[in-house]
Amino acid sequence: MAKIELKKPVVEEISKNIEGAAAVVVVNYSGITVAQDTALRKELREAGVIYKVYKNTMMKLAFKDTPFEALSKDLDGTNALAICKDDATMPARIIAKNAKTAPALEFVSGVIEGNYFDKAGVEALSNVPSREELLGKLLGSIQSPIANFARVISQIAESKAE
Repeated sequence: MAKIELKKPVVEEISKNIEGAAAVVVVNYSGITVAQDTALRKELREAGVIYKVYKNTMMKLAFKDTPFEALSKDLDGTNALAICKDDATMPARIIAKNAKTAPALEFVSGVIEGNYFDKAGVEALSNVPSREELLGKLLGSIQSPIANFARVISQIAESKAE
């Protein structure tokens, strides 16, 4: 069997995984321990993020003529892909959290919602709270004035009753 026939399924797998993805983040995993890698993989899997190590040439072939083609120029060394179809910032947040305990783990670049980000950009996006956290903060800020108004009205009513 020709070498190209062996590579085709891998390229198709990468293409299938990145199709319709909200975020694709390239990570350099060189220097992390097996325990750190296992913990990272477990957390990413629980969050619904696909995390796999592929050869750089396979990733370049899969990225060709896709919105993720900009990542090809950064594929050098030992890289892994973190792919999420739902939450655009989820892979970056989880990897950044794990990078605190595994300093060797570092961002290379990423394409989030169709926009290319370098290492600094992906690190900045990793600090953005999740959608649920943002909605919670919004609801809290909307409820606060209403609750304060209700307390004031209650106190006025109590003082008039006395």
